[in-house]
Amino acid sequence: MTTMTTDAVAAPATTDGFWTGYGREWVRTPGRAVYLLAVFVLAMVSVSVLAALFWTGVGLLAIVIGLPIVVGTLIIARGFGLADRGMLQLTSLPRIAEPEWNRDKPGTGGFWMTLTRPLRNAHYWIYLVHGMIVNPVISTISFAITTVWLSVGLGGLTYWIWGAFIPRGDGGEWGHFVADYLPWLFGGWDGWGVEVVLYLLAGIVFTFTMPWVLGALALGHHAIATGMLGRWRSDDLAAEVRAEAAARGAAVHAEDVALRRLERDIHDGPQQRLVRLQLDLAALERRAEAGDADAAAELAREARGHAKAALDELRALSSGVAPPLLQDRGLAAALAAVAAGTPIVVNTEIDPAIDAVTSPEVARTVYFVVAELFTNVIKHSGATAVTLKASLRPSLSGVPSMLDVWVVDNGRGGAAYALGHGLEGLRDRVAGLRGMLVVDSPAGGPTSVGAHVPLTPIA
Repeated sequence: MTTMTTDAVAAPATTDGFWTGYGREWVRTPGRAVYLLAVFVLAMVSVSVLAALFWTGVGLLAIVIGLPIVVGTLIIARGFGLADRGMLQLTSLPRIAEPEWNRDKPGTGGFWMTLTRPLRNAHYWIYLVHGMIVNPVISTISFAITTVWLSVGLGGLTYWIWGAFIPRGDGGEWGHFVADYLPWLFGGWDGWGVEVVLYLLAGIVFTFTMPWVLGALALGHHAIATGMLGRWRSDDLAAEVRAEAAARGAAVHAEDVALRRLERDIHDGPQQRLVRLQLDLAALERRAEAGDADAAAELAREARGHAKAALDELRALSSGVAPPLLQDRGLAAALAAVAAGTPIVVNTEIDPAIDAVTSPEVARTVYFVVAELFTNVIKHSGATAVTLKASLRPSLSGVPSMLDVWVVDNGRGGAAYALGHGLEGLRDRVAGLRGMLVVDSPAGGPTSVGAHVPLTPIA
């Protein structure tokens, strides 16, 4: 009894699943039909335009003018390919990723480099082959099959309506021939009745299979476009190389700016204090030799004040250098120490798991960025409270892939990037790790600054 009940329940579920999927295919069929018909028109236009331009350009290469014609042909081929990829969105199939059109190194421009860029990029040539050869061939085949399926499917279902208006012969219609040939099936039927039944049966079969046939044709176009018009693995590698180069340049620039700023701050602060301290000690020595105890005591007090001020300034400058706490106990403890040493209220939300996945380079940069942001809050924001949040962002596989650090204050707002100023330098530091610094600081506050740094594997 239990087995019978299970079978009785399972069978309808399977049927419902089939019809649900079949219904979804039918929803996508109109868009696929429009694409398969429209892409044929696009292919005929592209082969006409591209073939004429390309062979004209090749024939004129000897007199130089052919070179810009060939380059223009490649650019037009890219346009036809982009149109095909755009039309493929009608099929409800996945979007095809954009190729890498410019692989030249930054700063290597110039007239000839720009002019010949399409000639040196394989994507342009593949787009030309697709638009001039491949797409016309496959579009012609798919157009013929699509036209047959639409005409037989829709025409067969409605033949009983419009077929009566077609001029007919003198009794030699093919319906009579079929009735005579299959008397056991159509015995006694007239030719018109046989035609209606056969057209109706063909219409049912073709209409029922239409979602699968048109879907297969659209999938074929999509597969070819993905291979020829889509992004290649080499594109990702080229983009990664450029990103690494940009990050390295940003890191070098940030370090250079930080060193120059540290040099300026030391010169304007502790160095001047120490020079003054040296002068005070020399004056103190002279007063002591002269026996003027009161003046010597006054100079000693001033010297002590200058020494204390120099020490305080050196401590402030050292906030830009990673403390031993960061190396001994990790990033979470170092960030908590920065928050504890801030003279305003700080709410911290620090995930202790960040220590296990952050490399030393990431930890040092994040510590410096947070310390600098707290300094900016104290100096410029007028805030009375700050929130520090550090958390891990998992990837699709569940492995942490990004460190997100936010510093949010309730100050007056208005913070923005400015060339040569603090936030610009912090953005360069974060960019050196291929990260991103986000600033949201409307007038009146609050100010939110987020550093988002990708995690590098720790060996």
